[in-house]
Amino acid sequence: MTRLTRGIIVILLMLGIWFSPLPNGLSLQAWHLFAIFAATIIGFILQPLPLGAVALIGVMFAALSGTITMSEALSGFSNSTIWLIVSAFLFAKGFIKTGLGRRISYQLIRCFGSSALKLGYTLAISDFIISPATPSNTARCGGIMYPIVRSLASAFGSEPNRNPRKIGAYILSTTFQVDAPIAAMFLTACAPNLLIAAFALDTANVNISWGTWALAGIVPGLLSILLIPYFIYKFYPPEIKDTRAAQVVATEELAKMGAMSRDEWIISGVFIGALLLWSTSQYTQINSTVVALLGVSVMLITNVLEWNEILEEKGAWDGMIWMGGIVGLAGMLNKVGFIPWFAGSATGLMAGVSWVPTLIVLFLIYMYSHYVFASLSAHVTAMYAAFLAVAVGAGAPPFLAAFGFAALSNLMAGLTHYATGAAPIYFGAGYIKQQDWWRIGFFASVINVVIWLGVGALWWKILGLW
Repeated sequence: MTRLTRGIIVILLMLGIWFSPLPNGLSLQAWHLFAIFAATIIGFILQPLPLGAVALIGVMFAALSGTITMSEALSGFSNSTIWLIVSAFLFAKGFIKTGLGRRISYQLIRCFGSSALKLGYTLAISDFIISPATPSNTARCGGIMYPIVRSLASAFGSEPNRNPRKIGAYILSTTFQVDAPIAAMFLTACAPNLLIAAFALDTANVNISWGTWALAGIVPGLLSILLIPYFIYKFYPPEIKDTRAAQVVATEELAKMGAMSRDEWIISGVFIGALLLWSTSQYTQINSTVVALLGVSVMLITNVLEWNEILEEKGAWDGMIWMGGIVGLAGMLNKVGFIPWFAGSATGLMAGVSWVPTLIVLFLIYMYSHYVFASLSAHVTAMYAAFLAVAVGAGAPPFLAAFGFAALSNLMAGLTHYATGAAPIYFGAGYIKQQDWWRIGFFASVINVVIWLGVGALWWKILGLW
């Protein structure tokens, strides 16, 4: 399908909704804004243009058509969450530029990577440590972890066309699959999480701070980190168990890197300081975005990052454009009454059904509908707010529904070889056959769903969050 064809489909969809009969109980303004929003979401999925361009066109048309004012259309760009996203991308750039992420991983491998199973856990812990400062699972899992994992596979003579199951397939599969629950553990561990926090507040008045998210995610997240590497070790075992050669590789790489540089020490201080301020925000009352911008400012003042490097960080500015655009449109959908109308209508269809089975069905549909998505962000923007509104309308506790959908928004990343940005990188390495990838992804998803919606829900109840 060409870009032109995809673009025509998006336009026809918008016009089809725009000129269709007005549903009962809904204003013309709300219906027209929904037409623009729906076309923008389909544009995100089909991508006739890059995401930022699609969002910008949607914002422009919402104002040009008089559906909402220009200031309302641009309201998403003043959202503090959007600037937290930008800042977090710049944190990740500092990690990658200084090599601190690689150093942490190699240090852990040198100390604990003596067996295949220990190596799997060590790679998971490496990902976990750097996750709060890397909001892109593609940058973290693909940019930082993948080169390390790939070099380790080669060190054991495990190549895609020669001995892929020796150890390469195991460590690639484990590193990728464990990143999904790790991304669900912190507000700043995956870009859509920050979007989710904005949607949860707008749709259900649920305020999920950095500290609240981390506290809610820590128990189910650690259980996933404990179980997923072991599950893959048994279900998709490596041919070799002794991996002391990986410790030799790590020692050699650390020797090449030398002592920690000044910039690495600064990034370490910024990272630890940000974690402390984020986790104590309920006491300090310092906004999470202010903390992130403080960290970026320190990196600029100390020349760890230069201004030109910040300008060149395309991921940050692209994310700001498309997320700011969609947050603005979604926020206005709520204000003009579409989200309450949709929730009320859907709730009416499920009259007589208690909130428990309703929420379970919504959770499962939300999770496994990701088989038709190639982007976590597109899935979140298309379905999160609507599903949350229906769940709350059916009587589900707001936090349970909001954070349950938030967790699933990350856990679905492991389902397919196109589910998220890092997936094609790992699948493209050639170690794992497609049928194996899908089987591992499905069973890992079941384990994660049971942990997060079972043990996790109990943990959130103990914390008094619902």
